[in-house]
Amino acid sequence: MNQKVVKTSRFAAIETLIRLQRTKFPVKPLFDTVAEECGISGAERGLAMNIVYGVLRQRDYLDLLIKTLCNRPVKKLDQFVYGALSIGLFQLFCLDRVPDSAAVNETVNALKSARLKKHLHGFVNGVLRGAIRQREQLPAPGAPLPSGRPLLNHPIWMTDRWARRFGREEMERICRINSLESQLVLRVNSSQINRDELLERFRKKNITSTPGKYSPYSIVLPDFNGSIITLPGYEEGLFQVQDEAAQLASMLLGPFKDKGNYLDACAGLGGKTSHIIELVAKRDARVVAVEPEPKRQRLLKENIDRLFPGKHLTVSPSNLQDYCRTSRLQFDGIIVDAPCSGTGVTGRHPDIRWNRSLDDIERYQLEQINILEHAAELVSPQGILVYATCSLEIEENQHVIEVFLNRRDDFVITDCSKQLPDNAHDFVKDRFFNPHPTEAIDGFFAARLQRKS
Repeated sequence: MNQKVVKTSRFAAIETLIRLQRTKFPVKPLFDTVAEECGISGAERGLAMNIVYGVLRQRDYLDLLIKTLCNRPVKKLDQFVYGALSIGLFQLFCLDRVPDSAAVNETVNALKSARLKKHLHGFVNGVLRGAIRQREQLPAPGAPLPSGRPLLNHPIWMTDRWARRFGREEMERICRINSLESQLVLRVNSSQINRDELLERFRKKNITSTPGKYSPYSIVLPDFNGSIITLPGYEEGLFQVQDEAAQLASMLLGPFKDKGNYLDACAGLGGKTSHIIELVAKRDARVVAVEPEPKRQRLLKENIDRLFPGKHLTVSPSNLQDYCRTSRLQFDGIIVDAPCSGTGVTGRHPDIRWNRSLDDIERYQLEQINILEHAAELVSPQGILVYATCSLEIEENQHVIEVFLNRRDDFVITDCSKQLPDNAHDFVKDRFFNPHPTEAIDGFFAARLQRKS
């Protein structure tokens, strides 16, 4: 009789990495599907996710170890064996809290769950145990290559671009930041609770939390690795997960008008939509969100229901182009959080760096210009149009604004500084809000445009 196959966190991590390589889909939904198929939850699920994201952040380093230990090209390894070696070495060299014996044994058990041949179990077991014996002679994470050049864990096309644009020192700093595990950042739902009160709630539950550095609505949980829904105040709608850069971007729509109309033109899951609702809570303003994808619409509505029970939000189930053709409203403020390459958030979403190519940047730029031009048609005289991306690429940012302004002489750039807290002014360059990634904030770009009378 065949024994029941148990698919553990290590199996789920390997399977996610294989599907990612095969499909180039975003890693989070892939992981969610695999975790559900494997029936893992709680701490097991958290460990699997930590391993997947860690392997993606350290991919070049782990490949270097595999080449050194196996003496064969990575591309010639069986996909599952390569995944097993990657997650095994990541646990041994990059995770402090996993004992060596557990890292090796559980990784080999994943091969058994996959029903791979026994000689492959022995091969992976031998490589990992050899790595333990040779640990002192092998390079540590972050160590330079024998040539003295840093190991960047990013594709060459990306690092070459950044070196030309920002200089080699800044490029290397960004790559180092992207190799760190990102901190969890929350945005306090200021319409229900203030930041100090929520910090006190966390303190009473022994959850380490601090005020964010830049947004007055932000809280950082530096050590939290559990499920968001277990945090005190989640079910009550007291906070939303959102990086500080995205929080500051919504503030660029201000100053907000009484009884004004505001539009989130690319709403997604509603992070910026919900922030706009907070910012206009006492102004009797109307907020509209445009989101064409059914699953995201559902999650958007669930988020708004959790944060603002009883609050009606108009959600247009169409793309912006179709909405423009049918809407008779004009808006005092519109935010366009445009689809983009996402190169500013490759630390928080490490799959992005391996899934993107140079061709993607040109494709995104054409889409961004089209969306921005449609949004402009809905802006009222003297209204504000905020264009935002989480990209570091000039083609998706400054060049989009240049093209737009060359076509639309009824809009002008305004200085972002006036709508931001004083301690965020250093992120404003040439009137654009443009932070590079640090441990405290994601890479981002935003332009604040105003329509002439």
